[in-house]
Amino acid sequence: MKLQKNRSTLNEKLIFLAGATGMAGTSILVHILNNYPGAKVRASYYKNTRPFIKNERVDYVDGDLTSLEDCKRMASGCDCAVMAAAYTGGAGIIRSFPWRHIKENLLMNTQMIEAFQLENIKRVIYIGSATLYQEFEGSIKEDELDLNKDPNQAYLGFGWVVRFIEKLCKFLYEQNGMEIVVARVANIFGPYAKFDPKTSNFIPAIIRKAIDKMDPFEVWGSPDVIRDVIYSDDFARAIVMMLDNGNVKFDVFNVGSGVKVSVGEVVNLALKYAGHTPKEVKYIQDKPTTMNFRALDCTKIKNTLGWQAQNTVEEGIRKTTEWWFENKGRWNK
Repeated sequence: MKLQKNRSTLNEKLIFLAGATGMAGTSILVHILNNYPGAKVRASYYKNTRPFIKNERVDYVDGDLTSLEDCKRMASGCDCAVMAAAYTGGAGIIRSFPWRHIKENLLMNTQMIEAFQLENIKRVIYIGSATLYQEFEGSIKEDELDLNKDPNQAYLGFGWVVRFIEKLCKFLYEQNGMEIVVARVANIFGPYAKFDPKTSNFIPAIIRKAIDKMDPFEVWGSPDVIRDVIYSDDFARAIVMMLDNGNVKFDVFNVGSGVKVSVGEVVNLALKYAGHTPKEVKYIQDKPTTMNFRALDCTKIKNTLGWQAQNTVEEGIRKTTEWWFENKGRWNK
């Protein structure tokens, strides 16, 4: 991608990017490198997630985000930060190891936020999740979150962790003046996702099965389940726009495609771009799934920051399928 001459103040900043080797973090890193030629990034990784994007403007640091001392060491000297690290997985992982989702995400985020305060980081983007919302019908706006109602049962523990971190962000903004912007993100998909069947979310899982020519083609859940999904490039652009807009000192934004798509439609698109026509497509209703319907109203981020998704769901699935076909031999996540 050709570099754009962007006069943003990010071109003068050292940005701390937590979780830089995950799909979300990698998408953000690539977007910064391609569009902000003066920006530098200190990118954190941990254990088996070794760096794979080499650039002289990226300083990779190895550390444990559940350790306050490691967080302080990695963030020291940075101007701003993006919290893109998370312990994630599909419906099966969430149900099999619910406590790990709670503990790991709670520890990482609280330790990072404390470290940012101690290291005098001026501006922070917290990447949260739409799983914090209660059950609802139709599209939901940011101010329609009802804390008197639990998150959907499928996301109960993780949803409350996200709610708590959001409240902590608001507390630090009000008490200490740290600028914090919160993103409530829909299901992200794209290159660099987890394609391992044990840990992948539903779109990478479906794409992998399509490329592998599974037949009969098995899908967890119902074809009528509705999701709001967002391609990783569009997600990354939204996050960097939040980081770059100093007029927004604290706020919360939904980040999704604004388009509802069914699991059945995702299956059809993945099969189309994989060139696979199975004799049978089987939807297995007794496998772990999550809530049946979720969509985000993204009017606020469009009106405030001028952002909207540029890739259709079909374009995103095509690009992701092409990427996986080209990289499946070397990608082990």
